[in-house]
Amino acid sequence: MPRDADATRARLLLAARDEFAAVGIAGARVDRIAAAAASNKAQIYHYFGSKDGLFDAVFDAMVAETLDEVTIDPDDLAEYAGRLHDSYVRRPWVQRLATWYRLERGDSDQPIDAVVRSNAGKLRAIEEAQRDGRLSSTFSPSELLGVVIHTAALWSGATPEYARLTDEVGAARRRTVVVATVAAALRA
Repeated sequence: MPRDADATRARLLLAARDEFAAVGIAGARVDRIAAAAASNKAQIYHYFGSKDGLFDAVFDAMVAETLDEVTIDPDDLAEYAGRLHDSYVRRPWVQRLATWYRLERGDSDQPIDAVVRSNAGKLRAIEEAQRDGRLSSTFSPSELLGVVIHTAALWSGATPEYARLTDEVGAARRRTVVVATVAAALRA
């Protein structure tokens, strides 16, 4: 009985996500990914072309999942930041993959299309809200998007040393800080 190609591809993506999140692109090994997916290395090359192609597919899937789960609302960017924060809490690998991407591909002249498209859509939404007067123009769209995205990642992107300083801060309070900070920036 032939294996289900979609199921194999999904298992490879899940195993690759975990491997890349744990050890980065350079540290990842296709043999470990294949074994974790109950597949083989040939399938990785068949579906994704290379280890880099596999990372791109993992990153594209992560971006698509984030966009599906957390759509931008330029009329309530503070709550958008809160929902983005919630997404990072539920999916801790997102910040790990983003960190590895910055470290290992930060100087690449070939950005990941899904990220470029995602940012462009968010910027258009912010620009339109500013143009219509629904959103303050104190910050440019790219500055405002940066404030929102990085504030949402405040806790999930923290160093272990900082995280220890804030161990007593509960989940609800962390979310409150994210939303209140973005709201304060919008009033600035």
